[in-house]
Amino acid sequence: MDDLKHKLEIRAWTMYDWANSAFATTVMGAILPTYFSTYIAGGRSLTLWGYAVAIGSLIAALISPILGAIADFRGSKKKFLAVFAAIGIISTGLLFIVDQPDEWLLCCILYIVGTIGFAGSLVFYDSLLPHIAREDEIDQVSSRGFAMGYIGGGILLLINVIMIFLGPRLTPGMGEQQATMFWMRLSLASVAVWWAVFSIPLFLRVKEPARRVEESEIGQSVTKVGFQRFIKALREISQFPDLFWFMLTFFIYSNGIGTIITMAASYATDLGFGTMTVLGTFLMVQFVAAPFSILFGNLVKKWGSKKAITISLLVYTFVAITGFFMTKDWQFFVLGFGVAMVQGSSQALSRSLIGRLLPKSKSAEFYGFFSVVEKFNTIIGPALVALSKSLTGTGRWGILSLVFFFLVGIAMLQRVDIERGMQRAAEEDAKMIKLES
Repeated sequence: MDDLKHKLEIRAWTMYDWANSAFATTVMGAILPTYFSTYIAGGRSLTLWGYAVAIGSLIAALISPILGAIADFRGSKKKFLAVFAAIGIISTGLLFIVDQPDEWLLCCILYIVGTIGFAGSLVFYDSLLPHIAREDEIDQVSSRGFAMGYIGGGILLLINVIMIFLGPRLTPGMGEQQATMFWMRLSLASVAVWWAVFSIPLFLRVKEPARRVEESEIGQSVTKVGFQRFIKALREISQFPDLFWFMLTFFIYSNGIGTIITMAASYATDLGFGTMTVLGTFLMVQFVAAPFSILFGNLVKKWGSKKAITISLLVYTFVAITGFFMTKDWQFFVLGFGVAMVQGSSQALSRSLIGRLLPKSKSAEFYGFFSVVEKFNTIIGPALVALSKSLTGTGRWGILSLVFFFLVGIAMLQRVDIERGMQRAAEEDAKMIKLES
C-alpha cells in the first residue's frame, strides 16, 4: 500500500508539469509570440518581446529566494505554489482581451505577470522533488515530470493549432484576420483552464514536507526568519562548494537554453518564416522531447548526470551555430528536432542534480536561488537578441552568441563533484530539528 501511495504521489507531482507546461508552449513559446509579432507589435516585435521576457524573468528571480526561505520555515511550499499558480492562471486568461493592434503594452504587462506566476510556482513545485522522490529515482522522476510536461503542453498546443486553422470557418462573419485573432486569443485563454484543472492532483495527493528549523528560530516571526534565512543562505552558499559551482555552471549554460526556448518563435517570424512552420515545429518539439526526456533519464544511470548534460549542451552548440546561418523553413524544423532531443533532458537532469546537492531541509530556499539563476537565462540571452536586432537589424548575432554559454558551461560542469556535494548536504540536514507543520 505504501508503495502504491508513493507512486500516486509521484504521478500527482508530475501532473503539475503537465498542467503548467501549457504556459511554456502556447504562451511563452509558440502562439503568443506569433500573435504578438503578427497582429500586435509589428516590426518592433522582436525587440519588445525580448525585453518583456527579460523583465518578467528578472522580477521572478528577485523575489523567489526570499519567498523560498519563508516557505521552508513555515512549511508552506504548497500554499505558495497555489498563490503563484493563481497569479499565472488569471493573467494568462486575461490575455484574451488583447484584441487590438498597438495594445503591445497591455500584452507585455499580462505576459510579465503571467511569467512571475509561472516561474514563482515552479520554485515551490521543484522544491517538493527531493521530498517525494527517493535518492535512487530522483533523476527518473524529474525526467518523467518533463516528459509529462511536453506531452501535456503538446496536446493542448495541437488543440490550439487546430482551433486557429479551422476556427475561422466557424466564424465566417468576422473576416479572416479578425477570426484568426479571435481563435488565437481563445487558445491563450484555454491555457488558463488547462493549468487550473490539471494542477488539482498535486494539491490533493502531495503532502507538505515536514518543517525543519534551527533551534534559534523557534518562536520567531515568519517574515524575520525568512529574511534571516535568505541573508544567511546568501552568505553560506559558498559552504556548499559543489552546489555553488553547479549553480554558476547552470547560470552560464542555461542562458543559451532559455533564450532558444523563449525567442525561437519570434526569431523565426522575424526571419520571415510562416506561421504554419513555427507552430508545426513547436508541435513536433513537444512530442519528440517527451520520449527523449525519459530516454536520457534512464541513460543517466549508465552515463552519469554530468556526461548526459554535456552531450545535450554539445547538441545545443550545433543548433546555435546552424541557427545563425538559417534561411529556409525546413532548416528551422530540423533544428527544432535537434532541440527536442535534448531540451527536456538538460532541464530535467539539471533540476534533479540540484536536488541531490542541496540540503532537503532548505529545499525551497535553495531552489529559490536556483530559480534566480534559471530566470537569468531568460534575461541576458533575450536581451542580447533584442540588442542585436536594435543595433544590426537582425537577431542572428544574438543567436550566435549562445555558443559561448554552451561551451563555457561544458568546461565548468566537469569540476562538479556530485558525491562530495551530496555528503555536504546530508551533514547540513543532520543539524536541523524536525517539527510538525
